[in-house]
Amino acid sequence: MTSKTKTNPRLVLVTGPSGAGRSTAIKVLEDLGFETIDNLPFGLVERLFSGPRLSRPMALVLDARNRDFTPQALLDLMKELDVYDPELLYLDCSREILQRRYSETRRRHPMAPEESAIAGIDREKELLIPVQDRADILIDTSELTVHTLREALQRQFAQDRQNLLSITLTSFSYKRGLPQGVDIVHDCRFLKNPYWDPDLRSFDGRNERVANYVSEDEKFAPFFDKLNEMVAFLLPAYRDEGKAHLSIGIGCTGGQHRSVFVTEKLAEALAQEGWQVSIRHRELDRREGRGVTGSAGSGVAKA
Repeated sequence: MTSKTKTNPRLVLVTGPSGAGRSTAIKVLEDLGFETIDNLPFGLVERLFSGPRLSRPMALVLDARNRDFTPQALLDLMKELDVYDPELLYLDCSREILQRRYSETRRRHPMAPEESAIAGIDREKELLIPVQDRADILIDTSELTVHTLREALQRQFAQDRQNLLSITLTSFSYKRGLPQGVDIVHDCRFLKNPYWDPDLRSFDGRNERVANYVSEDEKFAPFFDKLNEMVAFLLPAYRDEGKAHLSIGIGCTGGQHRSVFVTEKLAEALAQEGWQVSIRHRELDRREGRGVTGSAGSGVAKA
């Protein structure tokens, strides 16, 4: 193997109990430029590293789904990969939250396929105690949403932390209150409301007809130009101050038409400038029950 050197790309081994967020973590690391492999059998690890040396960071998910997984096997593997100075990322979660997640998804637990999920949860958490004790980075996801877990991982693993500023744009309805943790709020209730057009009422701001309706308002163009100009001015300043994440809320009356359209349009403009942007449409998410999908590099990740 390659001799240990500071020039070796980062190697992260991801583990933790099923349901704690491993799938989300591997997607985030892939977005951050890591080469990622999920559920790699231990027997193939040596072959993986016997070829050309790593040219970019790598993340491997190694967990109890593998038939050859044992805590000692994972710890021994870390010693074998010592030339790469591997980091062990352990995603933990409380027993109660894991049980609730399995209840909501109705999935079988991999360590108790014929038993209750809680039996598998207890078995796996007991098995992983030696691994948890060895973790270099431990993140408890019990109280984290997919969005906040993504932010935590970005702060920890972004290759250029000094220049990282992730932006979340959230559309919302004022009737349901402001989004939690929002840094900046913009109100677009002054724009012409598609809700009052019966032909548009059932659609949302991602619909082309709704987008055209809002765009044709004479107040929209100057508002959006000033909004985009102000945000573009603020982002470098926040980044230079070391801020890792900025949350911007864009609200209207129902959170379905105007705020959704403005959020989509602003996200597109920022992504074109190279900023890392995530979108969340709070009211649409509640209605549709959708999760998060990622995007690679600079661009837009949509909830």
